[in-house]
This record gives sequence, C-alpha cells and structure tokens, in this order.
Amino acid sequence: MKLATFQTSKGVSYGAVSDKGVTDLGARLGARYPDLKSLISRNGLEEAKKLSQVDFKTGDITWLPVIPNPDKILCVGLNYQDHVVETGRDNTEQPAIFIRLAESQVGHRQPIVRPKESTHLDYEAEIAVIVGKAGRRISQKDAWGHIFGYSCYNDGSVRDWQRHTVQWTAGKNFPKTGGFGPWLVTADEIPPNTKMTLSCRLNGERMQHATTEQMIFKIPKIIEYVSTWTTLQPGDVLVTGTPGGVGARRTPPVWMKPGDKVEIEIDKVGILENSIADG
Repeated sequence: MKLATFQTSKGVSYGAVSDKGVTDLGARLGARYPDLKSLISRNGLEEAKKLSQVDFKTGDITWLPVIPNPDKILCVGLNYQDHVVETGRDNTEQPAIFIRLAESQVGHRQPIVRPKESTHLDYEAEIAVIVGKAGRRISQKDAWGHIFGYSCYNDGSVRDWQRHTVQWTAGKNFPKTGGFGPWLVTADEIPPNTKMTLSCRLNGERMQHATTEQMIFKIPKIIEYVSTWTTLQPGDVLVTGTPGGVGARRTPPVWMKPGDKVEIEIDKVGILENSIADG
C-alpha cells in the first residue's frame, strides 16, 4: 500500500495512492487518526486497506513530506563504500548519525530551495525507513518488525556550511533543502532483506546508482544502534545513507541550481522529483 500526506483546497490530509488516484483517508478516518503518523502509531492500517473510493487525481493534490511531523529524523552518513572512498575518509566502526529537522524537508514536486547563503547545494539519493512500532534497544533480529514502510529521500546538503566544522548539522538543515516522498510503501510489500536499487538523476543524467547490498551498515544494524541511545517512535524517519557520485566529489563539482530537476528513484518504491529554486 502507498500512503502519502498532501494538501488540497480543503486543507492538509493523508491518503492511499493507487493507479486510479488518491483515497482521502484523513476525511474518513481523521476522527481516530488525524494524520498519517497517528494512523501508524495506532495501528490503523487494516482499516485504511478497506477503503478504496478515489477522491482526487494525483495531479489535483500538492504533495507534502510523507511524515510532515516526525518526532525524529535520524540520518546515516558514510554508509556506502564508494561514497566513503570518494570523501577520502575512513570507515567508521559504528554508523555516523546526524539529525535533520522537519522544516528542512519538502514533498514530491515541490521546489528544493537553494539558500542565498550558498551556491553549493548538493543531492544525496537515500532510502528512508519509516518506523512503525516503538522500541528501545531493538535487536537486529527484531528490527524488521519495527518498520512500517519505505520512501525516497533526497538528503540535500549545503556543502560549505556542512564543512564549517566537523559537525554536519548546519549544512543539513537549511529550510526546504531535502525532499521526502512521494509516498511510503508499506513493509508488507517489501519483505525483509529485499534488495532495493537506488538512483539519482540530475536533469536526466544518472549521477548515483547502488543497491542496498552495498550498504556498510544494513538496516537492522542501524535500527539496533540508534535504538540503543534513543527510543524510536512510530513515524520516526531513518535516512540510511547515500552512495558515491555526489556533486561535491566530482571534477569539477556539480551543484544543483535554480531550474534543475532532480529525481531520486527506488525500484520498489517510486520516483521523488523536485525542481530547484532560489530562496
């Protein structure tokens, strides 16, 4: 099942996306589950699956970040070997984690904003994992049971600000610099250990391409590690790392600029598309 958050003339809602269009689950289930995060946390998926009436065409909605209000967005750096090599860094013994803020995200087909403070806006194709069940100190063998679904993520990075210090937070959190969407695909459609293929295209040219088999720290390890020091909650988002080919490490560097179109594709999920605009 594909689930998304969106806006229409009636306001913000969430729903199920199919080839026929969008079922407005918020209009029907909102009294019990006012947003997608609450549907996840209160186990409303089976109710949602019973509803199929199409309320909107996909062209009639404005896509918002899949989970607009996560408690946490935890991102993994340096998690594909070719990206580690191109950065000139060493492998870390444990996942390198940084945090994004909700305001740093935009939805599908909404512009990613290049801030006026920099022209060094880079793309990063990543797989996002949406947490479905709360947990602390989750073992790797139990990790799959805590996943609600998967989505596409563009961990847009303002590179010069990222490099101001050894901490990356500043360059990862300018408003509207990251893309999240278009929807999540529920975990029952992507069984544990499924190989997923991840790509990034900039103006139609493929810049990144990898599979989950190339991850240094696999998804269960990421869940085990972060849940040791924080309690994962339903609707939390884990962004699992980017492969090699980022713009900053090309010769000459390739920066996203106004008018560009960037696409993140995961074969089992779909395509996240964003334009670039100046802020």
